[in-house]
Amino acid sequence: MSFNSFTDYLLLEKNYSALTVNAYKKDLESFSKFANAEYRVESITQINYAQIRSWIVSLVENGLSNRSINRKISSLNTYYKFLLKTKTIEVNPLVKHKALKTSKKIQIPFSEAEVANVLDDFNFENDFEGIRNKLIIELFYSTGIRRIELVELKLLNFNLENSTLKVLGKCNKERIIPLLNSVLNTFHLYIKERNKLETILDDDYLFLTQKGVKIYETLVYRIINDYFSEASTKVKKSPHILRHSFATHLLNQGADLNAVKELLGHSSLAATQVYTHNSIAELKKVHINAHPRSKK
Repeated sequence: MSFNSFTDYLLLEKNYSALTVNAYKKDLESFSKFANAEYRVESITQINYAQIRSWIVSLVENGLSNRSINRKISSLNTYYKFLLKTKTIEVNPLVKHKALKTSKKIQIPFSEAEVANVLDDFNFENDFEGIRNKLIIELFYSTGIRRIELVELKLLNFNLENSTLKVLGKCNKERIIPLLNSVLNTFHLYIKERNKLETILDDDYLFLTQKGVKIYETLVYRIINDYFSEASTKVKKSPHILRHSFATHLLNQGADLNAVKELLGHSSLAATQVYTHNSIAELKKVHINAHPRSKK
C-alpha cells in the first residue's frame, strides 16, 4: 500500500526532515509486510491491536531492543493518528497501548583531556582528508551540532564576517552558533585543500569525500570512532558523545543551562537537563575541595 499522503503530511505540514520521514515510512512498510504475510491484510487500516501485539512479539523474538520496538510503534501510532485526522479510520488500534519499559542509557562524555589529546596532540595528516577530519571534530566539539546537521552543512551556512554558523535543525528550525578562532583557522585550511580536488560534484556542501561528493553519516561516525579510539578507552565513541561532551564541558565551566539549550537546538529545557548529571558531579567535587567545613 502507498503511504505517500502520510509522508507528504510529515514533510509539508509537520516540517519533519527527509531522514525522519524515511524512517517512518520504513517502519510502516515493515509492519505492512508482516500484516500481509501473517494475516493476508492488504491495508493496515484494517488491523486490530491483537495483530499489532503479535508483530511486537515477533520483533522481540528477532532480538530488537525495547527502545527500537517503541520507535517502530511510535511510527505506527503517528500514522493512525493521521488516519483519524483525515477520517480514514474511526478508532486508533494503539489508543490503549503502553510503551515497553526501557533502561535509561547513561551517556559518558569524553573528558576534556581526551578531547585535547585528539585535537592538540594528534598529528593530523596535512592533506585534504586529514584537515577535513580535524575540522569535523572541532565543529562537533565547539558547536554541539548533530551528525545529520554536520552532513547537511553548506558553504553558505558560514558567516565569516560575524564568525557564526547557521544550522538547520529538527523541524527545519534554524539556530546561529558562534565559531571559535581555532575552528575558523582550520576552516580556511580545509577550503584550500577542498579547492584542489579534481572533481567536485556536490559543490554547495561543505564536507566532501575525496571523490567530491557530499560526506555521509556512516563515514562521519567512522572518523570520530577512529580518532577517539586512539585517545579514549570508553566503549562508545561517536558524534553524539562529542555533542554530549560539548554540553557537559560547558555546564562544568558554569554555562547557563538555557544558553546550552539554545546552542544544542533543543525545543525544551528537559531535553538539555539530561546533560547536567556530569556537571553536578563536578560541582560536588568543587564544593568538597573549596568549602571551609569540608575538612571537618
